[in-house]
Amino acid sequence: MSAHDITLTAADGFEFPAYVVEPEGTPRGAIVVLQEIFGVNSHIRSVAEGYAAEGYLAVAPATFSRAQTGVQLGYTGPDMQEGVRLKAAVEALPAPGVLQDIQAAVSYAAKAGKVGIVGYCWGGLLVWRSAAQVQGLSAAVAYYGGGMTVGSEPERKPLVPTIAHFGEKDGHISVESVKAFEAAHPEVKVYLYEADHGFNCDQRGSYDAPAAKLAKERSLAFFKQHIG
Repeated sequence: MSAHDITLTAADGFEFPAYVVEPEGTPRGAIVVLQEIFGVNSHIRSVAEGYAAEGYLAVAPATFSRAQTGVQLGYTGPDMQEGVRLKAAVEALPAPGVLQDIQAAVSYAAKAGKVGIVGYCWGGLLVWRSAAQVQGLSAAVAYYGGGMTVGSEPERKPLVPTIAHFGEKDGHISVESVKAFEAAHPEVKVYLYEADHGFNCDQRGSYDAPAAKLAKERSLAFFKQHIG
């Protein structure tokens, strides 16, 4: 594998970085990896590397770039506060906002074949929006997407096969809202784990190794089915 940073250009001319990991040999397709509220940090880079190790071209766009560049936060209280602030700044952008940056990442990734998208926390919400609005996707996987089960978000209609992972102990996303989302979207496969928010991240206290392993296995099987 080889990893490097590149610069992508959105439709409005905005330039922003992305972390790219090339797999060994010919890619079987591509996976766009969407960050949490902590930036394209060491964890998200390791996630991208993990998908490249499975044979995919992995592209992790820096989705905070319209608010602040070079964000790589940890998981302390102050990091959380900074991440919440940056997320709010990006969410406040006029439409299409950060979705045009995600579109640019998907368009770039398409050189490797079919493109899937996976995201965590805020990235999970962005995956849900992308599944309905971004062109060129073949599959979408959302991990504990904060906000996707409430308000007007469940009204979106994904245009590609989609699965969603949630934790039963997640204090940010109620099981009731997950159940309601599942009922409203029979086309989306919803998985619930006995785990907390952020269970996939081995740098967080909420990391749950069994849940992370099972969710990754399901995600890889899903991508193999729809991407290659």
